[in-house]
Formats: sequence, structure tokens, C-alpha cells
Amino acid sequence: MSKARVRFAPSPTGPLHIGGARSALFNWLYARHSGGEFIVRIEDTDLDRSKREFEEEILLSLRWLGLDWDEGVEVGGQNGPYRQTERLDIYREVAEKLLQTGHAYHCYCTEEELAAEREAFMAKGELPRYGGRCRDLCQADREKLEAEGKRSVLRFKVPEDRIISVNDMVRGKVDFACEGIGDFIIVKSDGIPTYNFAVAVDDHLMEINHVIRAEEHLPNTPRQILIYEALAWETPSFAHISLILGKDRAKMSKRHGATSLEQYRKQGYLPEALFNFLSLLGWSPGGEDEVLSMENIVEQFQLDRVSKSPAVFDLDKLNWINGFYIRQSPLEKIVELALPYLKEGGYVPEEPTGQDKAQFRAMISVVRNYLSNLAEITDHVEIFYKDPTYEEEDMQAVLKQDQVSQVLSAVRQRITDAGLLNEESAKAMIKKLPKELGIGGKKVFMPLRVALTGHTQGPELYQVIPALGMEKTLKRLDKAIAVASST
Repeated sequence: MSKARVRFAPSPTGPLHIGGARSALFNWLYARHSGGEFIVRIEDTDLDRSKREFEEEILLSLRWLGLDWDEGVEVGGQNGPYRQTERLDIYREVAEKLLQTGHAYHCYCTEEELAAEREAFMAKGELPRYGGRCRDLCQADREKLEAEGKRSVLRFKVPEDRIISVNDMVRGKVDFACEGIGDFIIVKSDGIPTYNFAVAVDDHLMEINHVIRAEEHLPNTPRQILIYEALAWETPSFAHISLILGKDRAKMSKRHGATSLEQYRKQGYLPEALFNFLSLLGWSPGGEDEVLSMENIVEQFQLDRVSKSPAVFDLDKLNWINGFYIRQSPLEKIVELALPYLKEGGYVPEEPTGQDKAQFRAMISVVRNYLSNLAEITDHVEIFYKDPTYEEEDMQAVLKQDQVSQVLSAVRQRITDAGLLNEESAKAMIKKLPKELGIGGKKVFMPLRVALTGHTQGPELYQVIPALGMEKTLKRLDKAIAVASST
């Protein structure tokens, strides 16, 4: 058996959305698991909406996700070109072959005539389709219509009274009656091929033998099979993966979260987290683990574990997985990834010094345990930059307790004596305080937390003190002591 050759063929009419990214990922996984090849080509025949900047963004998103390709745009290969608008001569040649063998014909019907025909079918309760008005035009009729200035499209002649069976690798056997398909257009009047025609030609000439794509393409499959048969080409194996729905079981939309990979990248999601999360949208690994490395996923991926049921996009689950990767990644990596958000928030100079980076490192070490994405970091580091005012009623209630001045003064003295506290020494100092002062833990820790952060909950105090540094820590303690001592 020849090795698997799969492809991802996006249309550059917008950024790479979640559904497209999942399709690309499943193709890539299938190729890498089976030792096959992954090809990326561009379907840019929608001339009005296709833009090169979208193509560049899609390719950037694929690479950011961790996908590479063996052949295709920006990589090259022996089956190019890999943009459809650069393959028009190829489509014309194949279309002419279909015309000469009687599998295609010129159609001169106007939009108005086609609209009236659709309405007539629908009025009878039938699927709207082309009724074949131009199917048997003779040469004289065609010449007359062309003399009148009528432009033609090229339609494929669908055989009558036949069932097309698709043996889908995910969905099993699916049958389509030709009578519900109708003769479909393969080349438009401007010479541009339609999707079903171009994709069949490209897949054959690029030797694609496994087509893995979204369920919404399943109705296109019988048309493509008919084209393969008419040209005496071998038909590839098909696998149609399920739709992605929101938690409310509605089709994915902006209300369920960002819809493009680029948006998730900008929000501070890590590519390895998206890779992990997307792989679980419709595919189940052998065990119960949900955090899996790329290598582990590649090793386990098989189409027989891809579900027929719709996949549910659970943003909470994505946030949990991403938070896990943020906590597990090397700290230096998170520091570098977080810097742009801190700069945008005004917390970091454009050219941070080594001392700046050391402070950022300490702060990020504290707050990354609370992040579900890196864009949230500006909310969490605020406690290190904005001095508390203690004006809120609940803050006042904590600081006005009788023991507060004693507690904060004792902490101040110990920090001053120590000269500089790291996490280990700060933790040891804080742990001893209740016993040394003879005061209950809550009455020690809550005032100290309020004094240092202005909040009643948050990161561990032994992490906060080194991240604040000596100067800010003493300044805040003095201010809180003053509040506690005032009447």
C-alpha cells in the first residue's frame, strides 16, 4: 500500500478559524502517525474575497500551531503550482476532456431562468436542482445562442437513476441518489473552475489518497466521485469529521469565544495548549488523560477513534489546559511571551533592563498560577505596581483590628533585619509569626495581605514579598501601619 498523502486546502478569504485549524491538525496527525505526507495548497478561485494577506496569516497560524508540511505553498514540490489561480490551464485541459467525452456540456441558462426553475422544484416539494434544459442542445442551437451574446457555463452530466455510495472512514457507508444532485457547474462563464471540479482535479494530480475534511463537505463528495469516474481516475478514501458546536449545542460563533486561531494567539494562548485542545475535538485517545504531548497524540492518533457526533468547544476546558501549560512551561519562556502584554499595559518599558526583567520574572513566577491566558497578566500584576489606598470599607475593617499595628511592625522589623527575603526565607518568617506573636493565623495573615496587596485574597504572601522588593514592601507596611494606628 502506498503511503498516505493528505492535504489541507484553505480558501484565503479570512483568517484560519477553529474548524479549519482542527481539519488541518487531523490531516497532519494522520500523516505523521502513518509515516505519510502532508500537503498545503491554496484554493483562491474566489477572486473577489481571496487576499494574499489572509493566505499569509493562515500559513503563519499553521506554523504557530506546530504544523509543518512536506509539499505545497512556500515549500514547493513536484506537483505544483499550489495556488488554484496558477493552475487555470490545467483545469481548462481537464474540462475540455470531459466535454469531448460527453461528460460535460455548455449551459446557456440565465440566472432568471435558473431561479424560476428552482422555485418550481420547491413548489413541488422537491430539492432544487438543474433540470437539464441545455443538456441535449445541438451544435446549431449552441451557435444560435452564442450569436445572441449568451455566455455559457460548463455543466457536468450526472447519470440518471444511480446511487453513489461513499464508504466514509468516519461515518460508514453513505448513499446519495443522483436524481437529487442535478447537473452541476464545473466551470463558470468567466473560465474559473468551481470548488467540486478544481478540488477533484487537484487531489488527483497531487496524488492525494486520503481526503480528511469537515462534515459539511460530505454532500460534495458524490459530485467529486462522479468526476473521478468520468476521468477514469482512482477515487481517494474519504473521512468527514464532525461539526464543532458550542456548549449550548449551537453552531460555533463569536459568542462561544474567539473564532480564529490568530485571536487565540493574540489573547495569550500557547500553541501547545491549542494543539492539545483541538486534537480532542472529536477524537479520543486511548486513556483518560486530557493533557497530552504532541508526540503522544501523534503516536495514538487513528481515524477509527474519531467520533461521528459533533464536537463541543468548551472554553472552560481550553482555559484549564492552557493554564496547565502556562504553569508547566519554563519560566523564562513565559516571561518572554508575557512581555508584550506588560508593555501594552504600560507596566514595562520598551527596552527593559536586566533588573527590569528580573523583577518581571519574580512577578510572573507569582501570578502565572492564576492565569488561563497570558493576556490576563496585566490584571494580576497590578498589585505590584499600584500601591493600595486602603479606602474600601472592608480594608478599613481589617486594618483597624487591635493587633494589626503589632503584626505589621513585627513583619517590618524582621524584613529589615533580614536585608532581603527570597521565597524560602519569606515563607519561613511568615510561618513562625503566629506562634512568635501569640496571635491566631488569620489575624496575622489577613492584615499582612491587605497591607501588601490591597486585597483579601490572592497569591501566596511569601511570593508577594520578594516580588515587591524591599523598598515597596516597607513602604506599604509603613502606610498600612499608619492607617491601623489612626483613630
